[in-house]
Amino acid sequence: MTLFAATLLVSTVLLALGLALLWSSPAIERLFKAFPRSQPAAVVFFGGSAVWFLYLITKLGPADFGDYRNYLVLIFGVVGVAAFFVTRDFLAVRGLAVLMLLMARLLLDASLVYYPPPGTRDWLNAVVYIGIGLAIYFGSLPYQARDFFLWLFERRTRARTLGFLCTAYGIGLAVLAISYHNKY
Repeated sequence: MTLFAATLLVSTVLLALGLALLWSSPAIERLFKAFPRSQPAAVVFFGGSAVWFLYLITKLGPADFGDYRNYLVLIFGVVGVAAFFVTRDFLAVRGLAVLMLLMARLLLDASLVYYPPPGTRDWLNAVVYIGIGLAIYFGSLPYQARDFFLWLFERRTRARTLGFLCTAYGIGLAVLAISYHNKY
């Protein structure tokens, strides 16, 4: 992934999130509040992250337990499928957390490929590290996502303020991505 693509991807996600929070309609509020325990979201996010993780296991080399990759795929595949039956609650939050951590690796790798690195890559790295922190927090305490959404939509100004911040940062990253287009 290029630095342009990584920056543009994060910008698009922030803009979508920010605009949804700025809009802050009752339907958007219900969607956010239902997300932590949503089974379709669990299938998309946890299922997608499990498939991605299993794919990464198939690419392990000999130094990384690559000789046992078939056993690892089998074990983690069974655990991934069993999670849908054993730990249904907040599986969407856990899946999104794992997906964010897997994506963070690609995004940070994209920002470190170029030498000399552009000084503006720190804007991308900052939001990626914030995402890593949130993924670790909400992945280990997924019920906190439910509580956060209840708190966020308790007052419309909170949701709109967060939406404004995400939108502004997303626009800033989009401008940076455009400046990278031919260089990185």
